[in-house]
Amino acid sequence: MNLLSRLFSNRQDALTPLRPLWHRVVEIAREKAWYAEHGMADTVPGRFDTITLVLALVLLRMERESELMEPSVRLTELFVDDMDGQLRQNGIGDIFVGKHIGKLMGTLGGRMGALREVLPQGDAAVAEMLARNMTLIEGAKPIRVAVAARALQVALNATSTEDLLAGRIAER
Repeated sequence: MNLLSRLFSNRQDALTPLRPLWHRVVEIAREKAWYAEHGMADTVPGRFDTITLVLALVLLRMERESELMEPSVRLTELFVDDMDGQLRQNGIGDIFVGKHIGKLMGTLGGRMGALREVLPQGDAAVAEMLARNMTLIEGAKPIRVAVAARALQVALNATSTEDLLAGRIAER
């Protein structure tokens, strides 16, 4: 086995335990209610915004526990891997993928920072932030997305570390 194979197989081995959580993040972000009831745009940018919203809430939950630092990094790596694959599938060439990934990571980081700031302030503050930063359908009421996001935050906070890592997030 050559060096590159060992490096990449070790990386994949490290990511494997977090795959159920990543799949659950995507599953939550694909729930029809985000689009049909809450007003997220059912477009590529809207779906990306929903995934980053859900992922940001999960990562913020993971921030609370020091033993989840490394798993949160691995979860973020799965996000990057998935986005890399999506970009390539949509025809973005090797030369530009890194630049796009950098922008996507900036969006995720910005979303986390904004949520970290507004979540303690209540639904109205969250709705205002979401109205500025998310792709919503025309006429959408950002308060609906805010209420759904805060309900997910409550569910995440009620989820044990073991269940979270296994992708078993409490009902909202």
